[in-house]
Amino acid sequence: MKNNRATLEVIAQTVEEAIDKGLNDLGLPREAVEITVLDKGGGGLLGFGSRQARVRISVLADGEESQPEEESDQLPPSEKDSTLKLTEEIVSELLEKMNLTAEVEAKYGEERDRLPFRPILVNISGNDLSILIGRRAKTLNALQYITRLILGKELEHGIPLSIDVEGYRERREMQVRQLARRVADQVADTNREQALEPMPPNERRFAHIELQDNTQVFTESVGEEPNRKVVIYPSD
Repeated sequence: MKNNRATLEVIAQTVEEAIDKGLNDLGLPREAVEITVLDKGGGGLLGFGSRQARVRISVLADGEESQPEEESDQLPPSEKDSTLKLTEEIVSELLEKMNLTAEVEAKYGEERDRLPFRPILVNISGNDLSILIGRRAKTLNALQYITRLILGKELEHGIPLSIDVEGYRERREMQVRQLARRVADQVADTNREQALEPMPPNERRFAHIELQDNTQVFTESVGEEPNRKVVIYPSD
């Protein structure tokens, strides 16, 4: 039976190299085995995220015919979240290039109807990582942008990605929402517009969302990057 076959898993730089290496180790011709490609491998971008190819070679019983090479859709548990592992590897290597030591954990976010792929959420934890955030989160946003580029090239498609440092983005979202509510109350009381501090697009979005149902005020983003800001106007 198929499950009783002798099998060999081989890792090499390419699929063909892995197959040749396995056949040589077994001393068998190609037609005497069945080959399953477990991982095609990839060269990564700028040296990040590279991984080797991996194949499973199964020795056929006498009289059993070889099947065309196939890619496995039943990966072992350790490979089920290969995208998350790849993401962690990319971020870890980028941090190493920055001479920063930290723990990196990636997980899937909630599915969104308008997105073809589940977003990936990455949290970085460690000691004294304020330098990784930067002024107005510029460093953190740059790290997120570069990671998204590398990961997208590896996967051959784009994927939603958010990188946070010990919950900074969540805390910042709460701060922006609280600020927007407080300033909106002042605008409603004085009937005079007020501008919030300049913020990156993702933070301005928090203010707009927080006040979208407030009938006493309305919001607009004005100015040019990087000094673009949210202005809160009275509705009357």
